[in-house]
Amino acid sequence: MNTPVVLGGGTPAPAPAPAPGSHDLGEYVRRFAGSALIVQPRMGMSDPGVMAAGLRAVAGTRARTVATLTIDSYTRVGDEAGARAALARHGLLNGYPITVHGPELTAALAGEAGDRPVQVRHGSASPGAIFRTLVRAGLSASEGGPVSYCLPYGRTPLAESVAHWREATRQLADECAALGRRAHLETFGGCLLGQLCPPSLLIAVSLLESLFFVQQGIRSVSLSYAQQTDPVQDLEALAALRRLADTYLPEHVDRHLVLYTYMGVFPATRAGAELLTDRSAELAARAGVERLIVKTPAEAHRIPTVSENVRSLRRASDAAARARTAHDLPWAHQTDYSGVLAEATALIEAVLQLSDDVGSALLQAFRRGLLDVPFCLHRDNRAATRSAIDADGRLVWADQGALPLPRRARTGGRGVTAAQLLTMLRHTAEQYDSLGAAGGPQGALPGPAQNALPTAS
Repeated sequence: MNTPVVLGGGTPAPAPAPAPGSHDLGEYVRRFAGSALIVQPRMGMSDPGVMAAGLRAVAGTRARTVATLTIDSYTRVGDEAGARAALARHGLLNGYPITVHGPELTAALAGEAGDRPVQVRHGSASPGAIFRTLVRAGLSASEGGPVSYCLPYGRTPLAESVAHWREATRQLADECAALGRRAHLETFGGCLLGQLCPPSLLIAVSLLESLFFVQQGIRSVSLSYAQQTDPVQDLEALAALRRLADTYLPEHVDRHLVLYTYMGVFPATRAGAELLTDRSAELAARAGVERLIVKTPAEAHRIPTVSENVRSLRRASDAAARARTAHDLPWAHQTDYSGVLAEATALIEAVLQLSDDVGSALLQAFRRGLLDVPFCLHRDNRAATRSAIDADGRLVWADQGALPLPRRARTGGRGVTAAQLLTMLRHTAEQYDSLGAAGGPQGALPGPAQNALPTAS
């Protein structure tokens, strides 16, 4: 049975004293930078008892971790009534309904993370209510962005998303500062659609969203990038992203890099999924990334359990530790990242020349096609660009649309058919399932056991 849901609501209570797990995310990451990769799940449960157990398990594992409250799909779109109705009918949602459970319960849950920071991950184009609740719960870390949590995921006009994010981000910065805390925001710009987006656009949007945050008063940011199709290309992108952050962000702004394990179609077999997770951890280690968002072998089938999340955290931490001492991949600084750096810089400069206000510049850039996400159907995206996976497995531009990229050898404006797109979407999953079948455990995953917890860490 589910633990009874304790509802928040009514007049917001004064902010409680910060919970043990609520301390500064940027400070925590800096403390361990260079010594261990920090790993983090995308875990969120609607049942407070299960969520509390999950936070305890993440904090108790031997890996160096950050804990997560991932928000449900009703709360992401501001449908609190829908979340309450679904809880009443089924008792379960696909994430943690922070505005329904309220700040007092959320603060108590965050305390279960002990000395680990707790980040609220949400997916909302209008995060104001989420931010208000997390601040009143004694928390200070979240993520997303006006572009990255708008274009791929819904129908909210981009102008509305920018306006919502401007107000909510300023509110987050101001309210945290008034309570003696420093807000932290992680841009989701390095993910966008999760796959088939050439790295230069990913890191450009990641950088631009971080600049947007800084303009609203945020003083601690993380810049994201999602693992793509080729590890050396990913190393180049991460090296370029660090260089861009150091070039464009003010010196007083705390920053670090965060990598996501592949966000596209995930391998269907345990062996393939574990191999892909290992490769993301190795990539993070060789790139010097400070934090990794980890997925589990259950991703292709269902929402993972607490046990599966913790198992993947340990596995990723171990893979990263091995890769720090020996690996076939070069270190990021040993790669020639000049090409992706030049492309991303051209995109960033073209946007920043449009307006001193980054939010306004982003809107103008999408209207003019200076930023344009391949295969994204949102009405505020021109969709004139196309990407492809070349013979070497790298993501390249098949059609650059109006992107202001530097002159270089083009892959040639060739169209991408529906069949080719489907093949590319499954490229990574099939590749790793095949590799896993050649040398790893196989077979179906066990069925869901929502309340299963690890017996040891």
